[in-house]
Formats: sequence, C-alpha cells, structure tokens
Amino acid sequence: MIQKIVQKSNFCTIFVGYIIHALIDYTIMTLQDMVNAVSGVLTDYVMVTVLLIAALFFTFITRGVQFRMIGEMCRLLVKSGKRDNDRRKNDEPSHGTISSFQAFALSIASRVGTGNLAGVATAIALGGPGAVFWMWIIALLGASSAFVESTLAQLFKVKGEKSFMGGPAYYIQKGLHKRWWAVTFAILITLTFGFAFNSVQSNTVSDAFNACFSFPKEWMAIILTLLTIVVIWGGVQRVSRFSEIVVPVMAIAYILLAIVIIIMNITRIPEIFAMIFENAFGVNQALGGTLGAAIIMGVKRGLFSNEAGEGSTPNAAATASVTHPVKQGLIQALGVYTDTMLVCTSTAFIILCSGIFIEGHDGIVLTQQAIDAELGGGHQFGSIFVSIAIFFFAFTSIIANYYYGETNIRFIYNREWIIKVYRVLVAAVVYVGCITTLDLVWGFADITMALMTLCNLGAIFMLGRYAVILLKDYITQRKAGKDPVYSSNTIPEIANETECWNN
Repeated sequence: MIQKIVQKSNFCTIFVGYIIHALIDYTIMTLQDMVNAVSGVLTDYVMVTVLLIAALFFTFITRGVQFRMIGEMCRLLVKSGKRDNDRRKNDEPSHGTISSFQAFALSIASRVGTGNLAGVATAIALGGPGAVFWMWIIALLGASSAFVESTLAQLFKVKGEKSFMGGPAYYIQKGLHKRWWAVTFAILITLTFGFAFNSVQSNTVSDAFNACFSFPKEWMAIILTLLTIVVIWGGVQRVSRFSEIVVPVMAIAYILLAIVIIIMNITRIPEIFAMIFENAFGVNQALGGTLGAAIIMGVKRGLFSNEAGEGSTPNAAATASVTHPVKQGLIQALGVYTDTMLVCTSTAFIILCSGIFIEGHDGIVLTQQAIDAELGGGHQFGSIFVSIAIFFFAFTSIIANYYYGETNIRFIYNREWIIKVYRVLVAAVVYVGCITTLDLVWGFADITMALMTLCNLGAIFMLGRYAVILLKDYITQRKAGKDPVYSSNTIPEIANETECWNN
C-alpha cells in the first residue's frame, strides 16, 4: 500500500513538473513573439523613419556641418591627442578632468563593439550588399544629429565630484524643464546599455572564444566579470584612460587587416562597389522586395553601431573639458565617421571580397569565415583574430556602457551606495550574459533602445536651435583667428542653466 502511494506521489510530481515546464516554455515563447512584434514595428519603421527625418533636418539647419567642417574635426582631435601626450611625457596632473581625446575614445569604446563585426555581417546576410550603402548614408547624415546632441550635452553639463557629467537626461531637464521626461530617458538608457547591451556584448565574447578555442563559457564569464569590476571601480578617469589606450590600437589593427585583404583583391574593388550600388538601387531588388530589407538593415545596423541620435554618446561628450561646446560636438561627429566609414566598412569589404555571404552564414561566424577564406593556408587566423578583436571591442563597450548607466543613475538619485549596487549588478549581468542565451533580452533591448532614441530625438528637435547659435559663434571666433571660448552670457535666456560656462 505504502509503495503504491509513493509511486502515485512520484507520478503526480513528475506530471505537475511537466505541466509547469510546458507552461513556462509557452509563456516565454508567447512573450518572445510579443516582444518581437513590438520591437519590429518600433525599430523597423518608427525609429528608422524618425532618425532619417532628424538627420536630414539637422543637416539642413547646420548647413551640412558634418561635411564642411571635417578639416576642423580632425584638427581638434589631433590637437587634443597631442596635448594629452605632452602632458603624460611631462608628468603633468590632469586635475580630474577628461580631455577631448579621452571623451572621444570613451564614445568610440561604446560604438566599436559587436555591431561592427557581427552586426555588419548580419546586415549583409539579411539585406544584401546594398545594406552597406544605406549604412553609409545613415552615417553621413546622422553625423549632424551626433553634432547637435553632443554640443547640447556640453552646453548643459554639470560638475561632478571627479569630472563633468551630462547627456540627454541633463539637457532635457535643464533645457526643457521636464523632469519626468529626463528620468524616463535615464531609466531607458540604464536598462539598455548598463544591462541589456552589456549582456549581449559578453555573450558574443564567450560564443566567439568557445567556437574558436573551445574555451569554457564559465571561465570566460569569470575572467570578463573580474576585469569589468577592476576597471569600473576606478571611476570615469580609469574608464577613459583604459579606452584611450585599447580602442585605437585594436581599431587600427582591424583596419590594417582589412587593407591587406582589399589589396589582395584590388582588381575586384570596382566590382564590389558596383555590387553595393546595384543592390542599393537595383530594379530587381525593388521587385523582389529585398530593397526595403537593404534599407532597413543598413539603417538599423548603422544606428546600432555609430549610435548617432540615439542619446548614448552625449554622456561621454559631456565629460570633456573644453573651451567651447562645439569642439566636442565636432569631435563626436567625427566619431560617427570613424565607426561606420572605417571600422564597419572594413568588415563589409572583408565579407564582400570573400563572397561567402551568399552561402547562408550570419553574424560573427560570417566575419570569421570571411577572413579565413581570404587569407587561406588552411589555418584559422580569421577566427583567432576576430575572437581576440571582439574581446577587446566588446570589453571596452562594456566599460563605456557601464559609465552611461552610472551617469544617468547619478542624475536620478546621486548616492554612492546606489552606484556600488549598480556596479555589482553590471558585473552579474556580464557573468550571466556569458553563459546564457539572450534572445528575449535582445528583444527587450531593441524596444528600450527605440524608446530611448525617440526620447532623445524629440528633445534635440526642440533644443537644436541652441546648437546652431553655438556653431555660428564658434565659426565667427575661428574666422577672427581666435581659439573659440564660450561664455554663458552668449545665450542669456539659458545662462542660469549653463553654470559650467559662467567663467
């Protein structure tokens, strides 16, 4: 009798467990379908449309600042980098300030990540070679949005304990006086960058190393988490110094590899350009419905990579110590070109030279196999190089993404214990991201990214006139042979909200 009762009890336990497991699976699948449906509408249609409108609008009102002032952008970046180098040689203290070049490196650290290697590959695989053209277009036009948002971040920045702080949350509150709007943005960017994007970055690293070296994901989770803790616990100065050293080295190494592959295929370059433009505008693509896919994928992956208009890089731009807000606006516009026109284009040409994108490969695997195919020799140099590159690119993105979350948490409620809890949670997210699949997380990230972008674009549409006034002031001073300096009384109506420019 007792044995029969135990057997029935075991059966009931197994049956109930099966039902619960089935319900959980069904709930996750239903939630995934709902998230995909919402994110599809938001990112494929609403966000893409508004981004293009914003980019065209800011290109018009700034008279193409991203084109006519490229020389000035390069001059400012070189000048800032040289000043940093001289300061280090002479052991001069930084007094807790972040230079223009360091702020540029911090923003590039966030921009240059998995989107440059895996995202571009996915865009080509799903949208065809024509997606590359539309990726270029969103970069060329979107650089104007990057200029406006970064200039506004500098204008409305505030003094923190160790450096300046700012970004969309700050210029929404100080420029528009809408606390609820600012807090909404701060929450969205913390969820998107501090948590969701960081889990995606760490997941890509663990996948690449596991596929290439059979390196256990659990070990990569421990290594990446410990490195993250060491860097983020040092504050924004340590974050900026780390980015300043690592990002340029890895970006240059990757671009040089692409140049080698392009030289090896130099006779095919006209053919590849023809392929890109034909697929971007081709009649066959329009009739087959793939033209729309090329545009959507190019714009989406271009945005995910260069972040122009998204509202993330202004958080890095605000940290810089400069004499005029436009200086950082111009440098961050150059960052869009660096990310898309150099790094993303390098990935695109590596893949198109290989020709293997037509074989159904996708993501980071496509980039790895493309390099292997081009260099040949029966080795896996592409897989090894890409795995190492993605480690550094993704890790620097994790660090920069963390900082974006920190500066917005401080905006909402500036307490050290909250920042410490946030650091622990970021480390935990990095660990979990290495060892789990993240389809649902990525879907939520698409939604929060789209909402965050729309919040920011609405704000810079309303505040963009200040960026235009600042640009005119900057150009006037440059024509007079001066090193432009801004004072808050230049725009009296917001003088009380721009306290960092009183002197």
